[in-house]
Amino acid sequence: MTTTLEAGLKKASGVSLVLSIALIVFGILAIALPMVSSIGVVTVIGWLVIFAGTTQFIYAFQSTGIGPFLWKMLVALIYIVAGGSLIARPAAGVAGLTLMLAIFLCAEGVADIVFYFATRTSGSSMWMLLDGIITLILGGMIWSQWPSSSLWVIGPLVGISMVMTGATRLMMTLAVRKLGQAVRP
Repeated sequence: MTTTLEAGLKKASGVSLVLSIALIVFGILAIALPMVSSIGVVTVIGWLVIFAGTTQFIYAFQSTGIGPFLWKMLVALIYIVAGGSLIARPAAGVAGLTLMLAIFLCAEGVADIVFYFATRTSGSSMWMLLDGIITLILGGMIWSQWPSSSLWVIGPLVGISMVMTGATRLMMTLAVRKLGQAVRP
């Protein structure tokens, strides 16, 4: 039983280790290429919104009744136009996304800090607190510079957040591996 548990723990922590390192590497790339990463984020979101609109469009034909059909078609049209707008005018999309990112990072920072106080007895909880504080500061930095620096700020700040999140997950994975080795008979 211990061998099965140990094998499962090793496999899960191995995947987590790879994902943590990938987050750190992609975060560094986002910092190094700020305008490219900012436009890239908006373009990806634009395509995702278009795909969601297309799905809504297809789903509309499964509706019964003209009311639900028209409502779903309207929602699909809004999605497709919004996604197309993000792709066609990425600089304007970056400004809107930057404001939303500021709000998101502030909320994530607060959540991480709250989570730290809920789990401060674990060995990796100081990393959670550090991640929360830095993420909250990043959200405040974005908010204070918005909209003047939207085009160049979103990529590096997302990159810093990705590096910190990757480092946090890496430290937590290493703590779990260490705990797993300590439990071994």
